[in-house]
Amino acid sequence: MAVSATASTTPASGERPPRSLIVLTVITALSVGVSLYLTLIYANTDLEQGDVQRLFYIHMPSFFGAFFAFGATVLGGIQYLRTRQTRWDTLALAGVEVGLALSIINLVTGSIWARPIWNTWWTWDARLTSAAIMVLTYAAYLMFRSGIENPDTRRRFASVYGIVAITTVILTLVIIRIVPDTIHPAVIGPSPQNAEGTFEATTNVAIALIPNMIIWTTIIPIALMWWRIRLENRLEAINRRKIALLSEDNT
Repeated sequence: MAVSATASTTPASGERPPRSLIVLTVITALSVGVSLYLTLIYANTDLEQGDVQRLFYIHMPSFFGAFFAFGATVLGGIQYLRTRQTRWDTLALAGVEVGLALSIINLVTGSIWARPIWNTWWTWDARLTSAAIMVLTYAAYLMFRSGIENPDTRRRFASVYGIVAITTVILTLVIIRIVPDTIHPAVIGPSPQNAEGTFEATTNVAIALIPNMIIWTTIIPIALMWWRIRLENRLEAINRRKIALLSEDNT
């Protein structure tokens, strides 16, 4: 998150991206390749669930990647309210967009897994319902921003919204521990709820899962947020030039 916040100070002109961002992008691309190798080739096929269990290596890490990105939104919102510096609002916006994308990946992979395991694409289980509410909450954040024309008002209200919205992420994270009849599995080790679709974390599973957690939880969100921040800076620069040109024409 600190890297992304610093990146928002990058001038929004036509200069090349900083070398550190290029290096991070290359690392991210290679990391995605490693993630796919571990998921599709290295990990053993689960004896009970078959190949569909491989989705787990992306399904769970993508949720925590979304958690990381939404955490950046909280940081950006708090810092904007404290300093009124636009760069923090830009970080918050980038966090929502990246977190929302990762949340959708989490929902889609979970739905694909559920079809052969639960014989349905979707069920209104407590965890699934809370995850859907989380996604809708952050989608509403983007619509909320687009509906406010005044930039200062938009950034101020969006900061408060982004801070409060993290409660939906926390609820989604803990709900299978507080709702006793959920069918969503606690997938590492035996489930306290005896949920369907669990599997034991063997050494092979752990070796495949841990790198994926690092890749999807930190590397991918940071790279995507950094690029999104640069894009937003350029859009802001274009808007400032438009305003300046209109002012010149009126004079």
